[in-house]
Amino acid sequence: MEIKLRQNILAANDKLAAKLKEIFENKGIYVINLMASPGAGKTSFILQTIEALKDDLNVAVIEGDIASKVDAEKVREHGVAAIQINTGGACHLDANMIRGALNMLDLDSLDIIIIENVGNLVCPVEFDLGETVKMVILSVPEGDDKPLKYPSIFVESEVLVLNKIDLLDYVDFNLESLENGLNGLNPAINIFKVSCKYASGIDEWASWLKGQIRKKSKFLTD
Repeated sequence: MEIKLRQNILAANDKLAAKLKEIFENKGIYVINLMASPGAGKTSFILQTIEALKDDLNVAVIEGDIASKVDAEKVREHGVAAIQINTGGACHLDANMIRGALNMLDLDSLDIIIIENVGNLVCPVEFDLGETVKMVILSVPEGDDKPLKYPSIFVESEVLVLNKIDLLDYVDFNLESLENGLNGLNPAINIFKVSCKYASGIDEWASWLKGQIRKKSKFLTD
């Protein structure tokens, strides 16, 4: 019964996610499902991304947390619309939560929505949100073995952001081991090495993202 119930939940979520995807595509909105462990630097990365895109694109953020509205308040301080979703204990966002958040956004004015999923390397990847792209942040202090321990999120993600590279000289982290592990799971994954503290690598990431949006929505011109 538990397996059947789980299948039913995922099937219902996928059906709604397909509707959300259609809405996003019709509105020409590029949607990022951003996943990571707690403390990996999701919000800091989002704020750096906002600063890099704000002159070219209209951005909104949907923040997912078990409790509090701290992250949404930080985003709003940067002049960007931010909707807070508190799951009340659930370890992930789902398509129904995103549908509710969309009612509070002016979709016609947006070019990109960044969804900051609940901090977790397991549950979030199982639930489609209708996103354009899934991406994961891994921070250097977490260790280079995470793709081997939590393979699904690295297999499903198109982008990996390796954050806190300014700490490489201070922790036991082997870049070669990370890349070898990723090659065995998802050799096509796009890797960006950044330091949100020093804004290092953000320009490369923003340039790639703008290129993807050009291909899909033609909002930006060369």
